[in-house]
Amino acid sequence: MKLLDERICSLFKRHWQHTLTYWSVFFSFGMCIAFLGPTILDLRCQTQSTLQQITWVFFSQQLFLLVGSSVGGLFKKTLLSSLSALLCCTFVISLVFAVIPLCNHVALLSVAMAIAGQSMGVIDNIANRQLVKLYQKDSATFLQALHFFIGLGALVTPLVADPFLAEDSCVLGVNSTANSSSSSTSDLEHLRSRMAGQVAALPNIFQYPLHTEGLVITRVAYAFWIMALINLPVPAAVLTLMYHERLLSCSSKSQHLLDKNSQTSKSHSGESESHTVDSEEGHGSLFCCCDAARVRGHPATFFIIHALGGAILFITDGIIGSYSGFVYTYAVSPPLLMGHKTAGCLDSVFWAAITLGRLAFIYLSCKFTASILLTVSLGGLILVQCLLLIFYTSSVFLFIGTCVLGLCISSVFPSMLAFTEDILDYKDRIKDLRLRMSGCVLAHVGPKGQIGSKGRGRKGCATTVLVTCASTGEMALQLLVGSVINSQGSYSFLVCCTGASFIAFFLFLLFLYTHHRHRNFHKDWSKYTEMEEKPKTGGS
Repeated sequence: MKLLDERICSLFKRHWQHTLTYWSVFFSFGMCIAFLGPTILDLRCQTQSTLQQITWVFFSQQLFLLVGSSVGGLFKKTLLSSLSALLCCTFVISLVFAVIPLCNHVALLSVAMAIAGQSMGVIDNIANRQLVKLYQKDSATFLQALHFFIGLGALVTPLVADPFLAEDSCVLGVNSTANSSSSSTSDLEHLRSRMAGQVAALPNIFQYPLHTEGLVITRVAYAFWIMALINLPVPAAVLTLMYHERLLSCSSKSQHLLDKNSQTSKSHSGESESHTVDSEEGHGSLFCCCDAARVRGHPATFFIIHALGGAILFITDGIIGSYSGFVYTYAVSPPLLMGHKTAGCLDSVFWAAITLGRLAFIYLSCKFTASILLTVSLGGLILVQCLLLIFYTSSVFLFIGTCVLGLCISSVFPSMLAFTEDILDYKDRIKDLRLRMSGCVLAHVGPKGQIGSKGRGRKGCATTVLVTCASTGEMALQLLVGSVINSQGSYSFLVCCTGASFIAFFLFLLFLYTHHRHRNFHKDWSKYTEMEEKPKTGGS
Protein backbone atom coordinates (compact mmCIF):
# COMPACT_ATOMS: atom_id res chain seq x y z
CA MET A 1 0.00 0.00 0.00
CA LYS A 2 2.87 2.37 0.77
CA LEU A 3 4.29 1.75 -2.70
CA LEU A 4 0.90 2.54 -4.21
CA ASP A 5 0.61 5.78 -2.21
CA GLU A 6 4.12 6.79 -3.22
CA ARG A 7 3.33 6.16 -6.88
CA ILE A 8 0.12 8.23 -6.66
CA CYS A 9 2.00 11.10 -4.99
CA SER A 10 4.78 10.87 -7.57
CA LEU A 11 2.29 10.99 -10.44
CA PHE A 12 0.50 13.97 -8.91
CA LYS A 13 3.76 15.88 -8.48
CA ARG A 14 4.57 15.23 -12.11
CA HIS A 15 1.20 16.41 -13.42
CA TRP A 16 -0.01 18.71 -10.63
CA GLN A 17 -0.67 21.73 -12.84
CA HIS A 18 -2.72 19.74 -15.36
CA THR A 19 -4.61 17.99 -12.56
CA LEU A 20 -5.48 21.11 -10.57
CA THR A 21 -6.64 22.83 -13.75
CA TYR A 22 -9.01 19.99 -14.67
CA TRP A 23 -10.31 19.90 -11.09
CA SER A 24 -11.01 23.66 -11.16
CA VAL A 25 -12.82 23.23 -14.49
CA PHE A 26 -15.16 20.72 -12.85
CA PHE A 27 -15.78 23.17 -10.01
CA SER A 28 -17.08 25.51 -12.71
CA PHE A 29 -19.19 22.63 -14.06
CA GLY A 30 -20.71 22.05 -10.61
CA MET A 31 -21.58 25.72 -10.17
CA CYS A 32 -23.31 25.84 -13.53
CA ILE A 33 -25.29 22.64 -12.99
CA ALA A 34 -26.67 23.69 -9.58
CA PHE A 35 -27.63 27.36 -9.90
CA LEU A 36 -30.87 26.92 -11.84
CA GLY A 37 -32.91 25.16 -9.13
CA PRO A 38 -32.75 27.76 -6.33
CA THR A 39 -32.96 30.78 -8.66
CA ILE A 40 -35.62 29.58 -11.09
CA LEU A 41 -38.52 31.43 -9.43
CA ASP A 42 -36.63 34.73 -9.39
CA LEU A 43 -35.79 34.17 -13.05
CA ARG A 44 -39.50 33.63 -13.67
CA CYS A 45 -40.12 37.07 -12.20
CA GLN A 46 -37.30 38.59 -14.22
CA THR A 47 -38.69 37.22 -17.49
CA GLN A 48 -42.31 37.74 -16.34
CA SER A 49 -43.21 34.28 -17.58
CA THR A 50 -45.46 31.56 -16.22
CA LEU A 51 -44.12 28.64 -14.21
CA GLN A 52 -44.85 26.30 -17.10
CA GLN A 53 -42.84 28.46 -19.50
CA ILE A 54 -39.82 28.89 -17.22
CA THR A 55 -39.41 25.13 -16.70
CA TRP A 56 -38.35 24.86 -20.35
CA VAL A 57 -34.95 26.26 -19.37
CA PHE A 58 -34.32 23.00 -17.46
CA PHE A 59 -34.94 21.03 -20.64
CA SER A 60 -32.80 23.43 -22.68
CA GLN A 61 -29.83 23.01 -20.35
CA GLN A 62 -30.12 19.21 -20.15
CA LEU A 63 -30.59 18.74 -23.89
CA PHE A 64 -27.55 20.76 -24.87
CA LEU A 65 -25.47 19.21 -22.09
CA LEU A 66 -26.16 15.91 -23.85
CA VAL A 67 -25.19 17.45 -27.21
CA GLY A 68 -21.99 18.88 -25.72
CA SER A 69 -21.06 15.51 -24.24
CA SER A 70 -21.58 13.85 -27.62
CA VAL A 71 -19.48 16.32 -29.65
CA GLY A 72 -16.88 17.07 -26.99
CA GLY A 73 -14.55 14.48 -28.48
CA LEU A 74 -14.03 16.71 -31.52
CA PHE A 75 -11.69 18.83 -29.38
CA LYS A 76 -9.55 15.97 -28.07
CA LYS A 77 -7.18 15.47 -30.99
CA THR A 78 -4.34 17.51 -29.46
CA LEU A 79 -3.58 19.10 -26.12
CA LEU A 80 -3.89 22.52 -27.75
CA SER A 81 -7.41 21.84 -29.01
CA SER A 82 -8.48 20.34 -25.66
CA LEU A 83 -7.23 23.24 -23.57
CA SER A 84 -8.54 25.79 -26.07
CA ALA A 85 -12.00 24.21 -25.79
CA LEU A 86 -11.83 24.24 -21.98
CA LEU A 87 -10.70 27.88 -22.03
CA CYS A 88 -13.60 28.92 -24.26
CA CYS A 89 -16.19 26.86 -22.34
CA THR A 90 -15.20 28.09 -18.87
CA PHE A 91 -15.11 31.68 -20.08
CA VAL A 92 -18.52 31.20 -21.73
CA ILE A 93 -19.93 29.99 -18.39
CA SER A 94 -18.73 33.21 -16.71
CA LEU A 95 -20.20 35.16 -19.60
CA VAL A 96 -23.54 33.37 -19.28
CA PHE A 97 -23.63 34.12 -15.55
CA ALA A 98 -23.08 37.81 -16.34
CA VAL A 99 -25.66 37.91 -19.16
CA ILE A 100 -28.50 36.01 -17.43
CA PRO A 101 -29.69 39.11 -15.48
CA LEU A 102 -30.11 40.88 -18.83
CA CYS A 103 -32.41 38.19 -20.26
CA ASN A 104 -35.88 39.73 -19.92
CA HIS A 105 -37.66 37.05 -21.96
CA VAL A 106 -37.84 33.30 -21.36
CA ALA A 107 -36.66 32.58 -24.94
CA LEU A 108 -33.45 34.55 -24.37
CA LEU A 109 -32.92 32.75 -21.07
CA SER A 110 -33.40 29.37 -22.77
CA VAL A 111 -30.78 30.28 -25.38
CA ALA A 112 -28.36 31.31 -22.62
CA MET A 113 -28.96 28.01 -20.82
CA ALA A 114 -28.48 26.08 -24.06
CA ILE A 115 -25.08 27.74 -24.54
CA ALA A 116 -24.15 26.98 -20.93
CA GLY A 117 -25.31 23.37 -21.29
CA GLN A 118 -23.25 22.91 -24.46
CA SER A 119 -20.16 24.21 -22.63
CA MET A 120 -20.84 21.93 -19.67
CA GLY A 121 -21.06 18.87 -21.91
CA VAL A 122 -17.75 19.67 -23.61
CA ILE A 123 -16.10 20.20 -20.20
CA ASP A 124 -17.51 16.91 -18.91
CA ASN A 125 -16.09 14.98 -21.86
CA ILE A 126 -12.67 16.60 -22.15
CA ALA A 127 -11.75 16.83 -18.45
CA ASN A 128 -12.56 13.14 -17.86
CA ARG A 129 -10.67 12.12 -20.95
CA GLN A 130 -7.56 14.18 -20.20
CA LEU A 131 -7.26 12.80 -16.67
CA VAL A 132 -7.57 9.23 -17.95
CA LYS A 133 -4.89 10.06 -20.51
CA LEU A 134 -2.54 11.45 -17.89
CA TYR A 135 -2.85 8.70 -15.27
CA GLN A 136 -4.15 5.72 -17.27
CA LYS A 137 -4.38 2.71 -14.92
CA ASP A 138 -3.99 4.98 -11.86
CA SER A 139 -6.73 7.38 -12.96
CA ALA A 140 -9.41 6.13 -10.51
CA THR A 141 -8.12 8.19 -7.58
CA PHE A 142 -7.88 11.39 -9.60
CA LEU A 143 -11.29 10.87 -11.21
CA GLN A 144 -12.82 10.56 -7.74
CA ALA A 145 -11.27 13.92 -6.84
CA LEU A 146 -12.44 15.40 -10.15
CA HIS A 147 -16.06 14.53 -9.42
CA PHE A 148 -15.71 15.73 -5.84
CA PHE A 149 -15.25 19.22 -7.28
CA ILE A 150 -18.64 18.96 -9.02
CA GLY A 151 -20.26 18.57 -5.62
CA LEU A 152 -18.14 21.37 -4.18
CA GLY A 153 -19.26 23.75 -6.92
CA ALA A 154 -22.87 22.62 -6.50
CA LEU A 155 -22.69 23.39 -2.76
CA VAL A 156 -21.19 26.85 -3.27
CA THR A 157 -23.89 28.04 -5.67
CA PRO A 158 -26.89 27.93 -3.27
CA LEU A 159 -24.80 29.68 -0.60
CA VAL A 160 -24.06 32.54 -3.00
CA ALA A 161 -27.63 32.78 -4.31
CA ASP A 162 -29.57 32.46 -1.04
CA PRO A 163 -29.10 36.05 0.30
CA PHE A 164 -30.45 37.49 -2.95
CA LEU A 165 -33.53 35.28 -3.40
CA ALA A 166 -36.95 36.88 -3.02
CA GLU A 167 -38.70 35.92 0.22
CA ASP A 168 -42.03 37.21 -1.08
CA SER A 169 -43.59 37.41 -4.52
CA CYS A 170 -41.06 39.19 -6.75
CA VAL A 171 -43.77 40.38 -9.16
CA LEU A 172 -46.26 42.62 -7.39
CA GLY A 173 -49.67 42.43 -8.98
CA VAL A 174 -52.12 45.29 -9.02
CA ASN A 175 -54.46 43.76 -6.41
CA SER A 176 -51.82 42.38 -4.03
CA THR A 177 -52.81 42.29 -0.34
CA ALA A 178 -51.01 41.43 2.89
CA ASN A 179 -52.75 38.05 3.13
CA SER A 180 -51.90 37.13 -0.45
CA SER A 181 -48.33 38.22 0.18
CA SER A 182 -48.05 35.88 3.18
CA SER A 183 -49.60 33.05 1.18
CA SER A 184 -47.27 33.60 -1.76
CA THR A 185 -44.25 33.49 0.58
CA SER A 186 -45.25 29.98 1.67
CA ASP A 187 -45.88 28.96 -1.95
CA LEU A 188 -42.47 30.26 -3.03
CA GLU A 189 -40.71 28.24 -0.33
CA HIS A 190 -42.61 25.14 -1.40
CA LEU A 191 -41.93 25.58 -5.11
CA ARG A 192 -38.25 26.49 -4.66
CA SER A 193 -37.66 23.32 -2.64
CA ARG A 194 -39.64 21.26 -5.11
CA MET A 195 -37.58 22.54 -8.03
CA ALA A 196 -34.21 22.35 -6.26
CA GLY A 197 -33.07 19.35 -8.29
CA GLN A 198 -32.58 19.21 -12.03
CA VAL A 199 -36.18 18.58 -12.79
CA ALA A 200 -37.49 17.77 -16.23
CA ALA A 201 -41.10 16.89 -15.35
CA LEU A 202 -42.67 17.81 -12.03
CA PRO A 203 -46.31 16.89 -11.57
CA ASN A 204 -48.81 19.41 -10.24
CA ILE A 205 -46.40 22.38 -10.00
CA PHE A 206 -48.58 24.69 -12.08
CA GLN A 207 -51.39 25.03 -9.54
CA TYR A 208 -49.86 28.00 -7.71
CA PRO A 209 -51.14 31.44 -8.84
CA LEU A 210 -48.03 33.55 -9.48
CA HIS A 211 -48.23 37.00 -11.06
CA THR A 212 -46.68 37.53 -14.49
CA GLU A 213 -47.46 41.23 -14.85
CA GLY A 214 -46.65 44.02 -12.47
CA LEU A 215 -43.65 45.57 -10.74
CA VAL A 216 -40.62 43.25 -10.76
CA ILE A 217 -38.71 43.27 -7.45
CA THR A 218 -35.69 40.94 -7.47
CA ARG A 219 -32.01 41.17 -6.57
CA VAL A 220 -30.97 37.83 -8.08
CA ALA A 221 -28.79 39.64 -10.64
CA TYR A 222 -26.19 40.27 -7.94
CA ALA A 223 -25.94 36.52 -7.27
CA PHE A 224 -25.18 35.79 -10.92
CA TRP A 225 -22.60 38.54 -11.16
CA ILE A 226 -20.86 37.22 -8.03
CA MET A 227 -20.84 33.69 -9.50
CA ALA A 228 -19.38 35.09 -12.72
CA LEU A 229 -16.52 36.63 -10.73
CA ILE A 230 -15.98 33.44 -8.71
CA ASN A 231 -15.73 31.48 -11.95
CA LEU A 232 -13.26 33.83 -13.69
CA PRO A 233 -10.11 32.29 -12.11
CA VAL A 234 -10.97 29.00 -13.83
CA PRO A 235 -10.38 30.17 -17.45
CA ALA A 236 -7.36 32.06 -16.09
CA ALA A 237 -5.99 28.74 -14.75
CA VAL A 238 -6.54 27.07 -18.15
CA LEU A 239 -4.77 29.97 -19.88
CA THR A 240 -1.86 29.66 -17.44
CA LEU A 241 -1.57 25.95 -18.21
CA MET A 242 -1.51 26.69 -21.94
CA TYR A 243 1.29 29.22 -21.37
CA HIS A 244 3.19 26.69 -19.24
CA GLU A 245 2.91 24.09 -22.01
CA ARG A 246 4.10 26.70 -24.57
CA LEU A 247 0.91 26.37 -26.56
CA LEU A 248 0.48 30.14 -26.92
CA SER A 249 2.27 32.14 -29.58
CA CYS A 250 3.52 34.65 -27.01
CA SER A 251 5.08 31.95 -24.84
CA SER A 252 7.21 30.67 -27.72
CA LYS A 253 8.88 34.07 -27.93
CA SER A 254 9.71 34.23 -24.24
CA GLN A 255 13.00 33.60 -22.55
CA HIS A 256 12.32 29.85 -22.60
CA LEU A 257 12.73 29.76 -26.37
CA LEU A 258 16.45 28.95 -26.18
CA ASP A 259 16.05 25.73 -24.19
CA LYS A 260 12.72 24.72 -25.73
CA ASN A 261 14.08 22.02 -28.00
CA SER A 262 16.23 20.31 -25.39
CA GLN A 263 13.91 20.59 -22.41
CA THR A 264 10.58 19.98 -24.12
CA SER A 265 11.84 16.97 -26.04
CA LYS A 266 12.76 15.27 -22.76
CA SER A 267 9.89 16.24 -20.50
CA HIS A 268 7.07 15.92 -23.03
CA SER A 269 8.30 13.30 -25.47
CA GLY A 270 5.81 10.70 -24.29
CA GLU A 271 2.97 13.21 -24.19
CA SER A 272 3.67 14.64 -27.62
CA GLU A 273 3.85 11.15 -29.01
CA SER A 274 0.44 10.34 -27.63
CA HIS A 275 -1.02 13.61 -28.94
CA THR A 276 0.42 12.88 -32.38
CA VAL A 277 -1.18 9.47 -32.36
CA ASP A 278 -4.45 11.03 -31.20
CA SER A 279 -4.42 13.48 -34.09
CA GLU A 280 -3.90 10.64 -36.52
CA GLU A 281 -6.45 8.35 -35.00
CA GLY A 282 -9.29 10.86 -35.25
CA HIS A 283 -10.71 10.79 -31.74
CA GLY A 284 -13.91 12.70 -32.33
CA SER A 285 -17.52 12.87 -31.41
CA LEU A 286 -19.81 10.00 -30.49
CA PHE A 287 -20.57 9.51 -34.18
CA CYS A 288 -16.86 9.20 -35.05
CA CYS A 289 -16.64 6.37 -32.55
CA CYS A 290 -19.10 4.41 -34.69
CA ASP A 291 -16.89 4.64 -37.78
CA ALA A 292 -16.37 1.17 -39.31
CA ALA A 293 -12.66 1.79 -39.82
CA ARG A 294 -12.20 2.47 -36.10
CA VAL A 295 -13.98 -0.64 -34.83
CA ARG A 296 -12.71 -3.11 -37.43
CA GLY A 297 -10.72 -5.95 -35.89
CA HIS A 298 -12.33 -5.77 -32.44
CA PRO A 299 -14.19 -8.82 -31.06
CA ALA A 300 -17.80 -8.71 -29.92
CA THR A 301 -16.77 -8.30 -26.29
CA PHE A 302 -15.28 -4.89 -27.14
CA PHE A 303 -18.76 -3.58 -28.02
CA ILE A 304 -20.38 -5.39 -25.08
CA ILE A 305 -18.07 -3.56 -22.66
CA HIS A 306 -19.03 -0.20 -24.17
CA ALA A 307 -22.74 -1.10 -24.08
CA LEU A 308 -22.74 -2.43 -20.51
CA GLY A 309 -20.63 0.42 -19.13
CA GLY A 310 -22.87 2.99 -20.81
CA ALA A 311 -26.03 1.25 -19.60
CA ILE A 312 -24.82 1.15 -15.99
CA LEU A 313 -24.04 4.87 -15.98
CA PHE A 314 -27.30 5.60 -17.83
CA ILE A 315 -29.15 4.05 -14.88
CA THR A 316 -27.03 5.33 -11.96
CA ASP A 317 -26.85 8.93 -13.20
CA GLY A 318 -30.57 8.69 -13.91
CA ILE A 319 -31.12 7.63 -10.29
CA ILE A 320 -29.11 10.64 -9.08
CA GLY A 321 -31.15 13.03 -11.21
CA SER A 322 -34.48 11.42 -10.33
CA TYR A 323 -33.81 11.17 -6.60
CA SER A 324 -32.58 14.75 -6.27
CA GLY A 325 -35.51 15.96 -8.35
CA PHE A 326 -38.37 14.02 -6.74
CA VAL A 327 -37.38 13.23 -3.14
CA TYR A 328 -39.05 16.48 -2.03
CA THR A 329 -42.26 15.57 -3.87
CA TYR A 330 -42.23 12.17 -2.15
CA ALA A 331 -41.58 13.66 1.29
CA VAL A 332 -44.45 16.20 1.25
CA SER A 333 -46.93 13.64 -0.09
CA PRO A 334 -48.80 10.97 1.92
CA PRO A 335 -47.92 9.01 4.01
CA LEU A 336 -44.99 11.16 5.23
CA LEU A 337 -46.53 14.66 4.80
CA MET A 338 -43.36 16.45 5.91
CA GLY A 339 -43.25 20.19 6.35
CA HIS A 340 -41.96 22.16 3.38
CA LYS A 341 -38.82 23.42 5.10
CA THR A 342 -37.91 20.00 6.52
CA ALA A 343 -38.46 18.26 3.19
CA GLY A 344 -36.45 20.96 1.44
CA CYS A 345 -33.35 19.83 3.38
CA LEU A 346 -33.43 16.35 1.79
CA ASP A 347 -31.96 17.49 -1.52
CA SER A 348 -29.15 19.34 0.27
CA VAL A 349 -28.44 16.25 2.41
CA PHE A 350 -28.30 14.08 -0.71
CA TRP A 351 -25.80 16.30 -2.55
CA ALA A 352 -23.72 16.84 0.58
CA ALA A 353 -23.50 13.04 0.99
CA ILE A 354 -22.42 12.66 -2.65
CA THR A 355 -19.72 15.29 -2.16
CA LEU A 356 -18.43 13.72 1.07
CA GLY A 357 -18.60 10.27 -0.50
CA ARG A 358 -16.42 11.33 -3.41
CA LEU A 359 -13.96 12.87 -0.97
CA ALA A 360 -13.80 9.59 0.99
CA PHE A 361 -13.45 7.49 -2.16
CA ILE A 362 -10.35 9.47 -3.16
CA TYR A 363 -8.61 7.63 -0.31
CA LEU A 364 -10.46 4.33 -0.78
CA SER A 365 -9.56 4.17 -4.48
CA CYS A 366 -5.89 4.06 -3.45
CA LYS A 367 -6.55 1.02 -1.29
CA PHE A 368 -9.06 -0.99 -3.31
CA THR A 369 -9.60 -1.80 -6.97
CA ALA A 370 -12.38 -0.19 -8.98
CA SER A 371 -14.22 -3.51 -9.26
CA ILE A 372 -14.42 -3.87 -5.46
CA LEU A 373 -15.58 -0.28 -5.01
CA LEU A 374 -18.26 -0.70 -7.67
CA THR A 375 -19.49 -3.97 -6.16
CA VAL A 376 -19.82 -2.41 -2.70
CA SER A 377 -21.40 0.78 -4.06
CA LEU A 378 -24.02 -0.94 -6.22
CA GLY A 379 -24.74 -3.54 -3.53
CA GLY A 380 -25.18 -0.78 -0.95
CA LEU A 381 -27.42 1.05 -3.39
CA ILE A 382 -29.80 -1.92 -3.58
CA LEU A 383 -29.75 -2.45 0.19
CA VAL A 384 -30.62 1.13 1.10
CA GLN A 385 -33.33 1.32 -1.57
CA CYS A 386 -34.97 -1.83 -0.22
CA LEU A 387 -34.83 -0.45 3.33
CA LEU A 388 -36.44 2.78 2.12
CA LEU A 389 -39.27 0.71 0.66
CA ILE A 390 -39.73 -1.18 3.94
CA PHE A 391 -39.61 1.89 6.21
CA TYR A 392 -41.50 4.14 3.83
CA THR A 393 -43.55 5.70 6.66
CA SER A 394 -40.50 6.86 8.66
CA SER A 395 -39.36 10.45 8.11
CA VAL A 396 -36.19 9.86 10.15
CA PHE A 397 -35.16 6.88 8.05
CA LEU A 398 -35.78 8.87 4.87
CA PHE A 399 -33.05 11.27 5.98
CA ILE A 400 -30.73 8.40 6.95
CA GLY A 401 -31.43 6.53 3.73
CA THR A 402 -30.91 9.66 1.63
CA CYS A 403 -27.50 10.19 3.25
CA VAL A 404 -26.40 6.56 2.77
CA LEU A 405 -27.74 6.52 -0.78
CA GLY A 406 -25.65 9.57 -1.65
CA LEU A 407 -22.54 7.97 -0.15
CA CYS A 408 -23.06 4.71 -2.07
CA ILE A 409 -23.81 6.21 -5.47
CA SER A 410 -21.15 8.93 -5.30
CA SER A 411 -18.26 6.86 -6.66
CA VAL A 412 -20.03 4.90 -9.39
CA PHE A 413 -19.31 7.24 -12.31
CA PRO A 414 -15.58 7.86 -11.71
CA SER A 415 -14.93 4.22 -10.75
CA MET A 416 -16.83 2.91 -13.77
CA LEU A 417 -15.02 5.26 -16.13
CA ALA A 418 -11.58 4.30 -14.79
CA PHE A 419 -12.42 0.57 -14.78
CA THR A 420 -13.78 0.61 -18.33
CA GLU A 421 -10.87 2.59 -19.74
CA ASP A 422 -8.41 0.21 -18.06
CA ILE A 423 -10.16 -2.85 -19.52
CA LEU A 424 -10.30 -1.37 -23.03
CA ASP A 425 -6.67 -0.30 -22.90
CA TYR A 426 -5.93 -3.92 -21.96
CA LYS A 427 -7.99 -5.06 -24.92
CA ASP A 428 -6.33 -2.64 -27.35
CA ARG A 429 -2.95 -4.23 -26.64
CA ILE A 430 -4.46 -7.56 -27.73
CA LYS A 431 -5.71 -5.97 -30.94
CA ASP A 432 -2.21 -4.65 -31.59
CA LEU A 433 -0.88 -8.19 -31.41
CA ARG A 434 -3.54 -9.46 -33.82
CA LEU A 435 -2.93 -6.67 -36.30
CA ARG A 436 0.84 -7.08 -36.18
CA MET A 437 0.58 -10.83 -36.71
CA SER A 438 -1.78 -10.40 -39.66
CA GLY A 439 0.48 -7.74 -41.18
CA CYS A 440 -2.46 -5.40 -41.75
CA VAL A 441 -0.87 -2.30 -40.23
CA LEU A 442 2.53 -0.86 -39.62
CA ALA A 443 3.22 -1.14 -35.93
CA HIS A 444 5.58 1.10 -34.04
CA VAL A 445 7.01 1.18 -30.55
CA GLY A 446 6.65 4.35 -28.54
CA PRO A 447 9.34 5.98 -26.41
CA LYS A 448 8.26 4.00 -23.33
CA GLY A 449 7.90 0.71 -25.13
CA GLN A 450 4.17 0.85 -25.71
CA ILE A 451 2.85 -0.73 -28.88
CA GLY A 452 0.90 1.50 -31.21
CA SER A 453 -0.39 1.44 -34.74
CA LYS A 454 -1.22 4.08 -37.26
CA GLY A 455 -4.82 4.88 -37.90
CA ARG A 456 -6.35 3.73 -34.65
CA GLY A 457 -6.68 4.81 -31.06
CA ARG A 458 -5.04 3.29 -28.07
CA LYS A 459 -7.98 3.70 -25.76
CA GLY A 460 -10.98 3.85 -28.07
CA CYS A 461 -14.04 5.99 -27.41
CA ALA A 462 -15.03 4.76 -23.96
CA THR A 463 -15.04 8.19 -22.29
CA THR A 464 -17.23 9.76 -24.98
CA VAL A 465 -19.68 6.84 -24.89
CA LEU A 466 -19.91 6.70 -21.09
CA VAL A 467 -20.27 10.46 -20.58
CA THR A 468 -22.95 10.65 -23.27
CA CYS A 469 -24.88 7.71 -21.81
CA ALA A 470 -24.73 9.24 -18.32
CA SER A 471 -26.07 12.58 -19.58
CA THR A 472 -28.83 10.81 -21.51
CA GLY A 473 -29.86 8.77 -18.49
CA GLU A 474 -29.95 11.81 -16.24
CA MET A 475 -32.46 13.43 -18.57
CA ALA A 476 -34.46 10.39 -19.74
CA LEU A 477 -35.02 8.71 -16.36
CA GLN A 478 -36.31 11.96 -14.86
CA LEU A 479 -38.92 12.15 -17.61
CA LEU A 480 -39.86 8.50 -17.03
CA VAL A 481 -40.02 8.70 -13.23
CA GLY A 482 -41.90 12.00 -13.39
CA SER A 483 -44.59 10.52 -15.62
CA VAL A 484 -44.89 7.43 -13.40
CA ILE A 485 -45.28 9.58 -10.25
CA ASN A 486 -47.93 11.66 -11.96
CA SER A 487 -49.99 8.60 -12.86
CA GLN A 488 -49.26 6.12 -10.02
CA GLY A 489 -48.50 8.29 -6.99
CA SER A 490 -45.41 9.26 -5.02
CA TYR A 491 -44.64 5.74 -3.68
CA SER A 492 -43.85 4.64 -7.24
CA PHE A 493 -40.81 6.94 -7.05
CA LEU A 494 -39.07 4.53 -4.64
CA VAL A 495 -40.20 1.51 -6.63
CA CYS A 496 -38.71 2.94 -9.85
CA CYS A 497 -35.38 3.77 -8.20
CA THR A 498 -35.17 0.33 -6.54
CA GLY A 499 -35.94 -1.49 -9.79
CA ALA A 500 -33.32 0.58 -11.61
CA SER A 501 -30.75 -0.31 -8.91
CA PHE A 502 -31.36 -4.04 -9.38
CA ILE A 503 -30.98 -3.69 -13.14
CA ALA A 504 -27.71 -1.76 -12.72
CA PHE A 505 -26.29 -4.44 -10.41
CA PHE A 506 -27.27 -7.22 -12.82
CA LEU A 507 -25.60 -5.36 -15.69
CA PHE A 508 -22.47 -4.94 -13.57
CA LEU A 509 -22.32 -8.71 -12.99
CA LEU A 510 -22.43 -9.14 -16.77
CA PHE A 511 -19.70 -6.53 -17.03
CA LEU A 512 -17.47 -8.51 -14.63
CA TYR A 513 -18.11 -11.68 -16.61
CA THR A 514 -17.08 -9.90 -19.81
CA HIS A 515 -13.95 -8.67 -18.06
CA HIS A 516 -13.14 -12.26 -17.10
CA ARG A 517 -13.51 -13.33 -20.73
CA HIS A 518 -11.16 -10.53 -21.77
CA ARG A 519 -8.50 -11.73 -19.37
CA ASN A 520 -8.70 -15.29 -20.68
CA PHE A 521 -8.65 -14.00 -24.25
CA HIS A 522 -5.45 -12.10 -23.52
CA LYS A 523 -3.79 -15.20 -22.06
CA ASP A 524 -4.71 -17.27 -25.13
CA TRP A 525 -3.26 -14.67 -27.48
CA SER A 526 -0.09 -14.39 -25.43
CA LYS A 527 0.48 -18.13 -25.71
CA TYR A 528 -0.27 -18.02 -29.42
CA THR A 529 2.21 -15.21 -30.07
CA GLU A 530 4.91 -17.06 -28.14
CA MET A 531 4.36 -20.14 -30.30
CA GLU A 532 4.58 -18.03 -33.45
CA GLU A 533 7.77 -16.28 -32.35
CA LYS A 534 9.66 -19.48 -31.46
CA PRO A 535 9.98 -20.86 -35.05
CA LYS A 536 11.17 -17.45 -36.25
CA THR A 537 13.82 -17.32 -33.53
CA GLY A 538 14.98 -20.85 -34.28
CA GLY A 539 15.23 -20.18 -38.02
CA SER A 540 17.32 -17.07 -37.56
